[in-house]
Amino acid sequence: MNASKVLFTALLVGQIMLVGCSKDQEEQPATEVEAGETSETVETVAQPSAPFSGMAVESGDMRPILATVNNHPLARPQSGLSQADIVYEVFAEGNITRLLALYQSQLPEEIGPIRSARDYFIEIADGLDAFYIAHGYSPDAHALLNEGVVDNINGMQYDGSYFIRSKERKAPHNSYISKEHIEDAMDDLSIDTELREVPPLSFHPDADSAKLGEIATAIVVGHPDPNFTSTYTFDPETKTYERTVNGIITTDKADDKKVTPANILVMEAPYTTIDAEGRQSLDLTKGGPAILFQNGVALTLEWKQIDGVITPVQNGVPAKLVPGQTWVHIVREQSIGNTTTYTP
Repeated sequence: MNASKVLFTALLVGQIMLVGCSKDQEEQPATEVEAGETSETVETVAQPSAPFSGMAVESGDMRPILATVNNHPLARPQSGLSQADIVYEVFAEGNITRLLALYQSQLPEEIGPIRSARDYFIEIADGLDAFYIAHGYSPDAHALLNEGVVDNINGMQYDGSYFIRSKERKAPHNSYISKEHIEDAMDDLSIDTELREVPPLSFHPDADSAKLGEIATAIVVGHPDPNFTSTYTFDPETKTYERTVNGIITTDKADDKKVTPANILVMEAPYTTIDAEGRQSLDLTKGGPAILFQNGVALTLEWKQIDGVITPVQNGVPAKLVPGQTWVHIVREQSIGNTTTYTP
């Protein structure tokens, strides 16, 4: 891990305000108390916010969990996406994409279908200091996992124990993992369960604070295959985006909720085909152009890998996100202008 990363030491600490005074405090005037009333100490505590979503949470100290989620049409609808803090959509083979779902503010009861690892998936997990979950691996990913680059479990070793096959679908679209089994695995393997590193992400206090940008309420992130083309429609009431793929609304199979990101980041990065299977390599250190959609507007900016974390950057500093889920499309270099369109 990058030694410049900041260790996580604390979340937010509420201020304590004492109201009232005693008759013995001569330096302050006495406060009259009506009959039947009592003088009380009033305590207000600010609620911590989740470091990857900016949303208020009761406790923000859970170790991030990153899962490779199958994005094949036969694997949809997936389970657990509605509760992810960040979803990365990344090319895996040729033009097929997979999802990396990051959980830190909450952990759903079920995640899946789980699919195989790639070396750059592991790089993303390493940068997030996440416990990484996958079922299978490419040769390069297998080598990294064997080296212990990230804390992880893989369905190749734990199929039928931590990973359960659904009878509703056929392999390789039927491997799932539950919250209980994730927690059991971390306990059994003595994996740290608490947040250790704070990401360099920045958040607006609310959606209405994100006002600047070109109006963009309808967004299309194109793809050669319509089964992987994403269309987003902004909802001014919820300040989030409804997502559809090939005309089908993206929903969570486990809780039947729509997947409604508050931010959509489309970023270019250099992919290279490395074998006859169409597997890709991906450079996540170069940085490059990006577009950030939030609160119905579009911001043209860039992205950088800061302390290992993919971060939108504007004028040299992390761009502020709207609290809520962020969906990140990592598209091919020099493709944003051809594939990503938006209209008021």
